[in-house]
Amino acid sequence: MIARLRRRSSVIQSVKQSRLSVQVVDAAALGAEPAAWDDLVSRALEPHPYFSRHVIQAHLRAGLMRDDLSFVTVRDGSRINALLPFRTGLDITGFGSLVAQPVLSPFMPSSAPLVAADGFRDTLATFVDGLAEASRGRAWRWPLLTVSGPAGSGLLDTMREAGWVTSTVDGFERPVLDRRATHDAFLKDHPHKSRLKDLRRRQRRIAEAGQLDLVTATEGEALAAALEDFLALELSGWKGEAGTALASRPNTLALARALFADQPGPVGIRADSLTLDGRPLAVSLALVSGGTVSLLKTAYDERERALAPGLVLEAEIVRAFHETAFANRLDSATLAGSALESLYRERETVAEIIAVPPGGEARLSLERRVALARLEHKARAEAKRLLKRG
Repeated sequence: MIARLRRRSSVIQSVKQSRLSVQVVDAAALGAEPAAWDDLVSRALEPHPYFSRHVIQAHLRAGLMRDDLSFVTVRDGSRINALLPFRTGLDITGFGSLVAQPVLSPFMPSSAPLVAADGFRDTLATFVDGLAEASRGRAWRWPLLTVSGPAGSGLLDTMREAGWVTSTVDGFERPVLDRRATHDAFLKDHPHKSRLKDLRRRQRRIAEAGQLDLVTATEGEALAAALEDFLALELSGWKGEAGTALASRPNTLALARALFADQPGPVGIRADSLTLDGRPLAVSLALVSGGTVSLLKTAYDERERALAPGLVLEAEIVRAFHETAFANRLDSATLAGSALESLYRERETVAEIIAVPPGGEARLSLERRVALARLEHKARAEAKRLLKRG
């Protein structure tokens, strides 16, 4: 039904609350307001590049998201105060019925809504009303919600205040790093000193073969060259053999070139390369937003894996982070079990949540929905185990 309404108009529905309004719009309608979209990213309650115009439109151009992608938005006159891309579809937690979910990709490790800092409590109250309207009272399955951040925790608090019932399916602690005054201050009392010592030893061994450098690019030809180095390194390794490297398929290659390209707007791009006599050993690609660098992808020369050039690069990024103060926080943007857990000192909590609005579908209890989601997780983990074993 939502799809039929969408074909009639870019703006699907509007729900008024105070001076704020909720609108569910498609990508074309939102893309027609680039300045308002960019303005929201600049005013965000917490750094959030993943639902920015740059990231969403890169996915659309690469054909990895549908043109009729829907967004719940909150507006204050001509300004956009919040947005979330979402879809509805059949899901195990609905047991044969429709469930609403944020739209994510492997380049979107957080599904917290993009919310402006100014007036965020009123905005979230309006946004939560809009979520119930957008799902037509159905449950929401919410993966990768950063519940320790102000947008994610504020969303859950607002849902509960509005009578929603919520429960956690699963969660993990994601490594992040807040900048200290100096690199020495970071090293002092580090809980994994043996790991740092091992990385310094590996770095010295690599440097025995030539001139070892950290090279950073943020724009122009240098950024384009770093991206091509990354693509070549990834394709030459196990991901290339498995067909999962970005350069293995036309659409993911197009996404990489659109996503990590120099572009105007509130989201910046950063590429850090560890080079030996000019030859790239490892390359890290990141998005920069609101003082936070989100390190989305790293590739390394697997012929040198014994010396862990990827982790040596990460340690060098941490050093440069403190010495040049290029950001306030590094976000590993990883799933559970990241190698950066032994390097980064802080953690943020990421969870999968199921939320049911007041008066929502009563066919399944919340407890049953959560049990089904956990069963699905176990089945997927077992499938991966058997594939590796095979």
